[in-house]
Amino acid sequence: MKDNSKFSSFGVIVAMAGSAVGLGNIWRFPYLVGENGGAAFILIYLAIVLLISLPIFLSEFVIGKRSQSNPVGAFRKLAPGSKWHWVGILGVAAAFVLMSFYCVVGGWSTNYLVRSLGFQFSSANSPDFAGIFSNCVETTWPPIIYMVIFMIMTAVILLGGVKSGIEKFCKVMMPTLFFLVLFIAIYAMCLPGAGEGIRYLFRPDFSKITGNTLIAALGQAFFSLSLGMGCMVTYASYASPDENATRCSVITAISDTSFAIIAGCAVMPAVFAFGGNPESGPGLVFLTLPQIFEKMPLGSIVAILFFLALLLAALTSAISLVEVMLAYLIQEFKMKRGVALALVFALICVVGSLCSLSQGAVPGLKVFGMDFLSFMDYTSANIMMTIGALLTVIFIGWKLGKGIFREELTNHGTLNIPEWFVNMEFFIIKYVVPVVIILIMVASL
Repeated sequence: MKDNSKFSSFGVIVAMAGSAVGLGNIWRFPYLVGENGGAAFILIYLAIVLLISLPIFLSEFVIGKRSQSNPVGAFRKLAPGSKWHWVGILGVAAAFVLMSFYCVVGGWSTNYLVRSLGFQFSSANSPDFAGIFSNCVETTWPPIIYMVIFMIMTAVILLGGVKSGIEKFCKVMMPTLFFLVLFIAIYAMCLPGAGEGIRYLFRPDFSKITGNTLIAALGQAFFSLSLGMGCMVTYASYASPDENATRCSVITAISDTSFAIIAGCAVMPAVFAFGGNPESGPGLVFLTLPQIFEKMPLGSIVAILFFLALLLAALTSAISLVEVMLAYLIQEFKMKRGVALALVFALICVVGSLCSLSQGAVPGLKVFGMDFLSFMDYTSANIMMTIGALLTVIFIGWKLGKGIFREELTNHGTLNIPEWFVNMEFFIIKYVVPVVIILIMVASL
């Protein structure tokens, strides 16, 4: 009988890629590119992924793989009798905070997929795009209902467990998601006038680079690669102890970054081809693109494919976020999966409802001048995940040490990982990443 609590070797790769590839790639990345100088932002983002995100990813993988435990249990096992388990608690809390607003955007994606299936973005229906967006986001019940539907889909997948639920879903949906977005990108780049959008993506405008650009790129890298919130620690704990940590980490980073660029190629050429505003911010996907789908040939079909891809991307990341909390409750409090899932489902829906209501139905739901959803987004991406990632690399570099790091990367010498690579990554983890994160955090203040 196969162990349903562990991933197969291929399963851990597609699951981690699924966690990394999410709304951050399709919803967040294109508008950040639009607001921060096109290719200039992409170049900065690539540098951060290579120099900062990949070493953090390796650190989280090592912690999960060596401990074979949830984020809290992992730090407790690797540093018994210390306070390091609070880093794991921070990771679980970050996953909860992020999921509390992520489920709202997942609900918007579900709403728009249903509308596209009804051909509401067809020119034959004379759509009121502002009215559709307002109904989807700013009203009381429709956003909450679709948020709950999104959470139900997430829960159904997770009820199947690690191998029969998460791995099985990701094995089918990750290739489907990739080909959907690739098809849309090819179609968009063939549209008349799309060339300007391609040039916008790949021609840097360094005049728009500010300190906020660096912060946005770092936050996007953490958000997209699921760093600092226990996802990779949890998924690595479901991997075999002899799994190749370097291979999994590099493949995930390449998959995530490639997917983000392909998503940009799916969005920006279409925006320019039909005179849209590339700097329209978070509304780019839900307000600007539907207007473009209405104008383009076969736009109704493209709209269905696009919002299906958006929903699948949201689901692959959502299951990893919720699984962080489930692993913690199941392993630390001996809860059954169904009970733990019901508890997490209820808590996320309650806080998610507050995030949803803050978008218009109850405009007074503000914290420090930000609506509640924006506050949860900012708190998770710019504070909790950043601090979590910082403490994780400090733990690897200054607590566990190079010996254990080398053991896990080489599987006790059985894998031929070059010594120069081990030394380089450990040096970056111990000295470079902490300094860079602290400098960017100070700059953001």
